[in-house]
Amino acid sequence: MVQEDIFKKLVSHCKEYGFVFPSSELYDGLSAVYDYGQNGVELKNNIKKYWWDSMVLLNEEVVGLDAAIFMHPTTWKASGHVDAFNDPLVDNRDSKKRYRADVLIEDKLAKYEEKIAKEVAKAAKRFGEAFDEQQFLDTNPRVMANREKYDQLNARFVKAMNDTDLAELKQIILDEGINCPVSGTANWTDVRQFNLMFSTEMGSTAEGASKIYLRPETAQGIFVNYLNVQKTGRMKLPFGIAQIGKAFRNEIVARQFIFRMREFEQMELQYFVKPGSELKFFESWKERRMKWHLALGFGEENYRFHDHDKLAHYANAATDVEFKFPFGFKEVEGIHSRTDFDLASHQKFSGKKIQYFDPESNESFTPFVVETSIGVDRMFLQIITAAYTEENLSKEAGKEDMRVVLKLPPALAPVKLAVLPLTKKDGLPEKARKIMDTMKFDFNCQYEEKDSIGRRYRRQDAIGTPYCITIDHQTMEDDTVTIRHRDTMEQERVAVNSLLDTIKEKVDIKTLLKKL
Repeated sequence: MVQEDIFKKLVSHCKEYGFVFPSSELYDGLSAVYDYGQNGVELKNNIKKYWWDSMVLLNEEVVGLDAAIFMHPTTWKASGHVDAFNDPLVDNRDSKKRYRADVLIEDKLAKYEEKIAKEVAKAAKRFGEAFDEQQFLDTNPRVMANREKYDQLNARFVKAMNDTDLAELKQIILDEGINCPVSGTANWTDVRQFNLMFSTEMGSTAEGASKIYLRPETAQGIFVNYLNVQKTGRMKLPFGIAQIGKAFRNEIVARQFIFRMREFEQMELQYFVKPGSELKFFESWKERRMKWHLALGFGEENYRFHDHDKLAHYANAATDVEFKFPFGFKEVEGIHSRTDFDLASHQKFSGKKIQYFDPESNESFTPFVVETSIGVDRMFLQIITAAYTEENLSKEAGKEDMRVVLKLPPALAPVKLAVLPLTKKDGLPEKARKIMDTMKFDFNCQYEEKDSIGRRYRRQDAIGTPYCITIDHQTMEDDTVTIRHRDTMEQERVAVNSLLDTIKEKVDIKTLLKKL
């Protein structure tokens, strides 16, 4: 099945099983804005807990913060967002559609990568176990030709982005024969810059209102509170401030479901260090963050680092953790060495001293910062993508008995346990309810008695419930239940009085944290 079809099925599955809904669907929706349904909000909260506990609970030198969305407008002048938070946009005159010029070129680069991947896949199938992938990549003429085209385009693209050469970006689009996906033509306007911040007004009257912005990132709330946290917490370098919160960007090319949205949520850590030590901590956080991702068990081959060719104005090192989505490797987390840009800039614009006094060296200085920033929504999509599985359970050739299952890490699953009475009579529902009432204080449980037990199993598979227990007539005799394991579909008999400990151990967030 082609990757595009898998992604369409994934989007459909998210809506059908209460994970993600188009926002305001009753009124035909709002572009690139989504709501999380009953299962989606549980998964999202579990992701946030995994991140928060891994940062704040496991690191004594890291504390939390929850800053306001609205901030003084000078904040965004100091941070550079007013002047530099732009995307290069281009319009197609025939379709009247607007695109990000850099995304159009990145899509072209991805097509060269796809061609190479297809050649590798065909060769691997042809040669079997004897296939040497690296030798094939180094010697195959078609692969080498596509690699050369990729390298030449990438070098040209990186230079244009670093130089903010908008004319060159347009010329690249024309030279590469990149057409509008809607009109199919290359009738492009000039490329121009577009600021991504949403603005609004604050004040009781129109005349007295002042222009403010919805924050485009959560990091600045940490920076302007640096002194408050450092002094009240008596924090010593190195130390970190973690925050989870909403951010807003007026994305023109908002696409690929919840991958790129106008309203999204970030999980960010700003780690304050002594100047000169930032690159050491940058490498350390790279390693730690990749370990956090790999602990989910989705396969090392699906992750990679991508170092930035163009550094942001505040950074002296930057890399992305990328995951292999159905539409290619894409960023899920950014790790940046931000230098002292933010604190120094806020010190300059506010006129107030923002420094750290080091009692050991008896000197004051502006700390440097290492940042890890991860999108909750992208992480949600990454986990759903990796977990979505279609299995043919039929043992007869040519026949299908498809099972769709979300193989979510048990600690992240929206529902940990489904309690299922075999029938609606003979006291089984009452017994099931009694077990449910015991379990629900420790983790999210779901009770279900409608339809056959097989159909109920399939519904729980589709939302990723790791364990189902069936209360049957034997339960009434010996106080045991059948526990079914989602991934293997194996069943075993377990005593009711040991059920809580058996499941709790497997679904506790500690099972993930201990891997770190």
